[in-house]
Amino acid sequence: MNVLIVGLGSIARKHIAAFQSLNIDFKIYALRSNLNAAIEEGVENIYDLNDSEVIFDFAIISNPTHLHYQFIEKLALRGIPLFIEKPAVHNLENVNKLVEIIEEKQLVTYVACNLRFHPCITFLKNKMDTERLRINELNVYCGSYLPDWRPEKDFRTIYSANAAMGGGVHLDLFHELDYTTWLFGLPSKSKSVLRNISSLEIDAIDYANYSFQYPTFTASIILNYYRRKPKRQIEIVLEEDTWTFDLIKNEIKNDDGEYLFQAVDFSVKDTYSLQLDYFIDCLKNKQEPMNSLKESIEILKICLNNEY
Repeated sequence: MNVLIVGLGSIARKHIAAFQSLNIDFKIYALRSNLNAAIEEGVENIYDLNDSEVIFDFAIISNPTHLHYQFIEKLALRGIPLFIEKPAVHNLENVNKLVEIIEEKQLVTYVACNLRFHPCITFLKNKMDTERLRINELNVYCGSYLPDWRPEKDFRTIYSANAAMGGGVHLDLFHELDYTTWLFGLPSKSKSVLRNISSLEIDAIDYANYSFQYPTFTASIILNYYRRKPKRQIEIVLEEDTWTFDLIKNEIKNDDGEYLFQAVDFSVKDTYSLQLDYFIDCLKNKQEPMNSLKESIEILKICLNNEY
């Protein structure tokens, strides 16, 4: 299996580690823009697709978000299946053109939202698919401290802190919007508050607050870059109980503090192997994966618009 990676940063290395954990034969090629780019063990650098005779089974797009569009278009026109890091693009300009190219080429695409493979999320997905849960309220929260994300760098220089590079907490933490709509469907209506007035003093959005209206309940989603102690939780207020999902501790408790579910030996890095195995299986069996580019664009519309 020949795989092309565009953007050989920290997220790409997670995907390479995921490959190494799977029992498959693969060869990784990295498309590099710098002729002096470092040589990575187990990765072959290429500098011009036109000079390469390799037939790629698929490509992973994991460069900064503001560069996604041009490479999705370039690789789609070549008929290469696409595994795209979330969010697929950083704005909605000309996205219909991308969808048209992909549909015309009949390409397999998948937008990589690895938290769909978190055991707490899959537990809830199974509950939603098999039981009638009477939900009165849904609260989703994800906050962490941006300077701690890459402590070896000045956080103000990384793409997350810069709007022009596709940064912003609403895009970085797109997972929360993705799994909410995957579990409960697209809302009938949504509103959002997007701001950047915290003590971080960056120009990208550092606080996002979404309100999703569903027929029988309302969901609140809050995201931020400035919470010192990370917190990533889902709270579901049911008719007779409240469930709290802790996506950092990998556990679910009820109102009495009793465990409904625990994944003791699970690590979030496992989600990368699970989603990669899922995508490769879809390719081998010629099945359309969930969360295609077209599907993810619908969620991105909610992410970027103040009203939906």
